[in-house]
Amino acid sequence: MKRREFIQKTAASSAFLTLGGLSLSSFQTANFKHITILHTNDVHSYIDPFPMDDSRNPGMGGVAKRAELITEIRKENPNVLLLDAGDIFQGTPYFNYYGGELEFKLMSMMKYDASAIGNHDFDNGLEGLLSQMPNATFEFLSANYDFKNTIMDGHVKPYKVFTIDGIKIGVFGLGVELAGLVDKKNYKETVYNDPLEISNDMVRILKQDQKCDIIICLSHIGYSYKTEPDRICDLKLAALTKDIDLIIGGHTHTFLDKPTIVKNIENKDVLVNQVGCYGINVGRIDFYLDSNKEIATKGRTIVV
Repeated sequence: MKRREFIQKTAASSAFLTLGGLSLSSFQTANFKHITILHTNDVHSYIDPFPMDDSRNPGMGGVAKRAELITEIRKENPNVLLLDAGDIFQGTPYFNYYGGELEFKLMSMMKYDASAIGNHDFDNGLEGLLSQMPNATFEFLSANYDFKNTIMDGHVKPYKVFTIDGIKIGVFGLGVELAGLVDKKNYKETVYNDPLEISNDMVRILKQDQKCDIIICLSHIGYSYKTEPDRICDLKLAALTKDIDLIIGGHTHTFLDKPTIVKNIENKDVLVNQVGCYGINVGRIDFYLDSNKEIATKGRTIVV
């Protein structure tokens, strides 16, 4: 069976997803496993919804509505992985006052599984980030930040393998280059390593050694840079690697109604998605795997 992917547009669509001649309704009776990936990025301490008189996002966002949405999706399908692509901190007085405690506690209550580390997550320094980590029940993932000469050593993993309904899902994290973006005193001896090189290492480990069925890159390197065509970004990473099924991005605050499809070096489809900022949207990607672990997917952005 050949892998086929169909991307469903935003909320209102009722189009059928097909895989090998099967309609979406056939997934309910055939031997398919259904994994739902939910994701956010660049929430920036936006706990409350935007006020109703906001000129751009009236009444949108807010942790309470996001939590309700996640709960409803988990009732629909219990096989959910909830991820964030970084920049949890900085943007409202909640961060200025609580230093990230509230953000991590609320994410833990929503049962996030893992997060990448964004550049603004260093805004209170390594000490500030580390001091808040006990409030998080989820994993922090970064494969290309080397923390071995810092107090963060041992507190961040390069990747995590999740097993859901017998499906092995490998997730690894990437961060943006910190030099020139973050004050040196805030990241100290943290070493930034090339995301492309590190991604190839991660994919080899997750695909060959860990035997993962789905590989996800949780990225805070940015969707694309039109004025800097040589700069590494999610679209370039997807095109220059293999075996990555999904790149969940952050940093550039890119609003996508649906995932972008990029051909990798083996001419296979990679999904790249990012859902803007401030908790306005939640991304949803559904993976359907048959008995041979062949994959079909659909994806959309849900407005909160």
